[in-house]
Amino acid sequence: MKSYNLSGLNILILEGSDLISELLDTVCLTFGIPIRRMADDPKWAFDILAAKPVDIVITDWAPGLDGIQFMERIRREPLNPDPYVPIIVCSGYNDMNRVLTARDAGMNEYLVKPFNAKSIYARFVAVIENQRSFVLSANFNGPDRRRRGDANRAAPDRRRVARIEVAAVGA
Repeated sequence: MKSYNLSGLNILILEGSDLISELLDTVCLTFGIPIRRMADDPKWAFDILAAKPVDIVITDWAPGLDGIQFMERIRREPLNPDPYVPIIVCSGYNDMNRVLTARDAGMNEYLVKPFNAKSIYARFVAVIENQRSFVLSANFNGPDRRRRGDANRAAPDRRRVARIEVAAVGA
């Protein structure tokens, strides 16, 4: 994994657990990230973001702290100065439905608890190296949900396959 100097970054961490919040803060400090803004409430976190934009948002998604609603507000709120800010969702749940829900709400990366410093750093590297196009539409605001490799790969023509199957049934 490539090494980056993260000393120019400022991070907003929305986390409901004091222990996890302190752990994230300590890991970010160890990475040399000088500015780490902390919040345990989505409204307070949005006020912090609106007052001074950040480079990366890490948001919890757990019972009692709706990181998805917070993320949707970041992506759609007209008062937000930076709806394009990279967002890393941090959750204790790793089932595919949750990951897809977070993706569809506009996240850039997903981090599963429990985590370690290496997995946090890997998400920062992914945000830095895999900058995806941003999509603005009536139903979705966020990074292109296709991974870069998926977007550049030629997909099979499913319509042609369907026509062949229909022709075979009709024969």
